[in-house]
Amino acid sequence: MKAVRVHQYQQDPSIDDIAEPKLQGPLDVIVKIGGAGVCRTDLHIVNGDWEAIQNPDLPYVIGHENAGWVHEIGDAVTNVKVGDTVILHPQPSCGLCLACRAGRDMQCTGDAFFPGLSNNDGGMAEYLRTTARACVKLNPDTNPADVAALADAGITAYHAVRKSVPYLYPGTTAVVQGVGGLGHIAVQALAALTATKIIAVDRNQAALDLAKQIGAEETVVADGNHVQAVQDLTGGGATVVFDFVAEQGAEHDAWAMTGPAGYCFVLGYGGQFSAPTLDFVAGEKNVIGNIVGTYNDLAELMVLAQAGKVTLHTVQYRLDQALDALHDLDAGKVRGRAILVP
Repeated sequence: MKAVRVHQYQQDPSIDDIAEPKLQGPLDVIVKIGGAGVCRTDLHIVNGDWEAIQNPDLPYVIGHENAGWVHEIGDAVTNVKVGDTVILHPQPSCGLCLACRAGRDMQCTGDAFFPGLSNNDGGMAEYLRTTARACVKLNPDTNPADVAALADAGITAYHAVRKSVPYLYPGTTAVVQGVGGLGHIAVQALAALTATKIIAVDRNQAALDLAKQIGAEETVVADGNHVQAVQDLTGGGATVVFDFVAEQGAEHDAWAMTGPAGYCFVLGYGGQFSAPTLDFVAGEKNVIGNIVGTYNDLAELMVLAQAGKVTLHTVQYRLDQALDALHDLDAGKVRGRAILVP
């Protein structure tokens, strides 16, 4: 099969012919990929940023936002059958440890693995091995390429919005900084789950135009005056700020846009945040980190998606155009989410 593999960090991946994955355990599921999202994390992986954390054996297949059709199942799989349309939670977890039993899939201490990030081949390929615990069954008429990026980008944004819901009652304000692949999902999730006033901040006018179409009431161009503009719109700072950038100074802008007793949700990474401790004490401001959402988050998000309340704005590339997709994402040319289709 064709697959996109990293052979050496800080060099472009290559498209290789490799063997199809095989079942390795009774709960394994082989999925025929119908769509694989291209994520900024893939750029970080290619750059070697995750090497010390995940230490995968090279070469390996990247791709952690995947949807498709069940191709083969292990002997103990009962929740899906061959032919089912599925979207895949990015980290198959053990289901037995305390974190899993509490619904915190991403903190699994058992036999979890992360295809495309850990030492396991991902889904920028024709087939992928995952497990039954990762599979969310979809309506059979769902096109996997239309929803694939919800598997990671979608539930990362949704997870943060879901946590913020108690704070975003009528009369509150929420800022989404960076309304690209994740941020445009957050805008829609906020509109679906809360009554807050949504303000979108981005340096790209096209991204702001899209944000206005999908639920943002106000848009602010990140031109150096955006912090003051947000403070003016919110009367001193927003109730909640979602920072999907968190690098090159944006992490400090997000903090400055957060109002007294407010919450700064950090989802992007690459920068370094610091603030005077007096800001925390006198302002009673909070910083909350966010990782990929849970299996339940994915199941809930798919209800919204299949009801048309959250829609991915995508640009499709063939699998053999993977390098074009990665380069376009790196250059800021992708509005919404890039999807590879085998």
